[in-house]
Amino acid sequence: MKFFHLSDLHIGKQLHQYNLKEDQEHILCEIVDYAKKLHPNAIVIAGDVYDKTIPSAEAVGIFDTFLTELAGIEPAIPILIIGGNHDSAQRLDYASGLLSHQNIYIAGQAPSTEEEYLKKITLEDEYGEVDFYLLPFLKPGYVRKVFGGETPESYSQAVEKILSRENVNMQKRNVVVSHQFYTGNGEVPEVCESEGCSVGGIDNVDIQPLLQFEYAALGHLHSAQRVGVDYIRYCGTPLKYSVSEWKHKKQLHVITLKEKGEPIEVETYPLHPKRDVKKFRGNLQELLSTVPEEVKDDFVSITLTDEIEPYRPKEQLEKVFSHILEVRMDNTRTRQKLETFQEEIRLAEPIEIFAEFFQQIQGRALNQSEHQVLEQILENMEEE
Repeated sequence: MKFFHLSDLHIGKQLHQYNLKEDQEHILCEIVDYAKKLHPNAIVIAGDVYDKTIPSAEAVGIFDTFLTELAGIEPAIPILIIGGNHDSAQRLDYASGLLSHQNIYIAGQAPSTEEEYLKKITLEDEYGEVDFYLLPFLKPGYVRKVFGGETPESYSQAVEKILSRENVNMQKRNVVVSHQFYTGNGEVPEVCESEGCSVGGIDNVDIQPLLQFEYAALGHLHSAQRVGVDYIRYCGTPLKYSVSEWKHKKQLHVITLKEKGEPIEVETYPLHPKRDVKKFRGNLQELLSTVPEEVKDDFVSITLTDEIEPYRPKEQLEKVFSHILEVRMDNTRTRQKLETFQEEIRLAEPIEIFAEFFQQIQGRALNQSEHQVLEQILENMEEE
C-alpha cells in the first residue's frame, strides 16, 4: 500500500504582505505530476487545507482545481482528507457525501455524539485490507457529548478515549490520520514561528494511543519529522510559510506499507517552489553586488551589519530584490540597545510589571486590597 502523506497546505496564506496564489498553484501542480507518475494507492491530507476558517473564493478555487486534477487521474486514486485547526469543520465537510462517490473522503470534524465514530476508509492491496482512521483536529470540549457530557481532562485523554472507542482490528494493517501537537519518548518536536504551539503546553498529545497503528500520518507541524518512533511522522508543509523555515528542505513523503509486521518504507521526492525563502546577512554594498542573480526573485529576509546605518536601505535593496520580507539591522548600536532592553526586563519584578499593566488598562493604581491579592497569587505560583 503506497500513499502520499501531505498536510498543512494552508491555501490562501500570505507570506508577510505577499499573496502566495501563484506559489501554491505551482507546488500543487508538481504534486499532481508526481501522482500521475508514481500513481499511489491513496493520497492523504492531514489537515489545514486552508489557512483560514473562512477561506477566500480564490483559496477555494485553488483547492478545487487541485482536487479536480487528482480526481481525473486514471485509474482513480482515493483521496483522504481531515480538518485541521485552521479549517472550518462544517465548510470542509460540505458535500462530503457526494464527494465520497468520487473517491474523495473528507472528515471535517471529530465525533460529537455517542452515536458517531471516526470515519474509517478501507483500501486493499496485494497483502489485504488497510483501514485508514480519519481523526480531525479536536479539543476536549468538542467531544464531551461523546462521553455523556463529561469533558476529557486533557487533549491527550480526549484523543486516547476517541481512539479507544474504535476497537481497532489488530489483525489488519491500520493507519491513523491526525492533526494535533504530538510529543513522546522524551523527544522535543521542532516547531516554527508560524505554528503557535509550545512543548509542555496544554495542547500536547502523547503518542501512546498511536503506537497500535502501522503508521500515523500527522499534520500541524511545519517541519518534517518523526515523533518518538519511525512510523509516527509529520510530513511538514509543501512550501515555506515563515522565515524560520528557510533552512527546511520541503519534500513529498511517500509511505509504503508491506505485509503486517514489516517496517514501513518512507521515500521522499524533492519539491521545487516557484520562489524560495532565504536569509542574507552582510553590509549593504556586499549584498547589492554579490547576491546571485537566480535568487533575486525569492522571498528574502535581510540583516544589515553596517555600523553606520545606510540611507534608505530598503529602497536600495528593492532595486535588487523583488520580494523583501523584512530588513533588520544588527550592529554595535542595536545590540547595545537590545541588551539594555533585556536588562530592564530582567530587573523588573512580576508584581511591578502587572501594576504597570493595571495602571495602563484601568487608569488607576492597584489599591491595597488588590495588591495583597496579587501578592498571594504570586506566592501560590512560587509554591507550585
